[in-house]
Amino acid sequence: MSTARTTELAQPSKLSAYVALTKPDVSFLVLMTTAAGFYMGVRGPVDWLHMLHVVFGTMMIAAGTAALNHYLERESDRHMRRTASRPLPSGQLTPAEALRFGVLLCVAGAVDLAITGGFLPCLLGVFTCLSYLLAYTPLKTRTVWATFIGAIPGAIPPMIGWTAATGKLDTPAWLLFAILFFWQFPHFHAIAWMYREDYARAGILMLPVVDKDGTRTFRQIILYAASLIAVSLLPAIMGFAGVLYFFGALVSCTGLVQVCLWAANSKSNNRAKWLMHATVLHIPILLGLMMYDKLPR
Repeated sequence: MSTARTTELAQPSKLSAYVALTKPDVSFLVLMTTAAGFYMGVRGPVDWLHMLHVVFGTMMIAAGTAALNHYLERESDRHMRRTASRPLPSGQLTPAEALRFGVLLCVAGAVDLAITGGFLPCLLGVFTCLSYLLAYTPLKTRTVWATFIGAIPGAIPPMIGWTAATGKLDTPAWLLFAILFFWQFPHFHAIAWMYREDYARAGILMLPVVDKDGTRTFRQIILYAASLIAVSLLPAIMGFAGVLYFFGALVSCTGLVQVCLWAANSKSNNRAKWLMHATVLHIPILLGLMMYDKLPR
């Protein structure tokens, strides 16, 4: 096979490796929650181009943060079956390539947010990136509280959207933050329970690694899911969303608690996987209902 032909075949592989660095599933969650925050914050007609710029800038910061996370965790990723095929452990990309790519995306996203969203959304985006990389990532090998710390930057994207639309960080923005904050615990604890042996091999102290029988893990899953019911009803109680949202949130959040209880009953990997899927479905349903039943302010 000619050298030119080999290069031609290698290019898509390298491109897909760069895409994998951005963790597209996480970036999609950021896109969705940022857009929801912007839409809920807008008064009057939505400026779709403005929203697109804000979402795009936030997503670039999220993608760059993910790439830099790959760079920082490249050694621990080698020890986990679920991450061993990632671009750096597998040798598809060099650490230097990942570092340059991540920094470029973060800087470009911050500049885009500053120009199109304003100082406050840009500040929140930069804080999200730095807290994830400098606090959450190193703490993962030191304490089970890392998940709590990591849930803070994970809940900021809707606040970025809200502040870009309103120019201020007021009560509804904090409600959106709280909803996403509490939602993350059932989601990530379910994943951590499924891959607890992998995390243990890599020396990552997710709660299921030290909680061998799952008592604390599933207790937290249930408590946070139950708290999510109360937090999710607040937008309707405080007049930011309507009656349809109130009852939709009540039904969907109660359903999620039921799935949590069902998973806790056996603590099997299979049920944890179903719980993870339930959380993935839950957040777009909840935010979709909120956007559909948004009340004028």
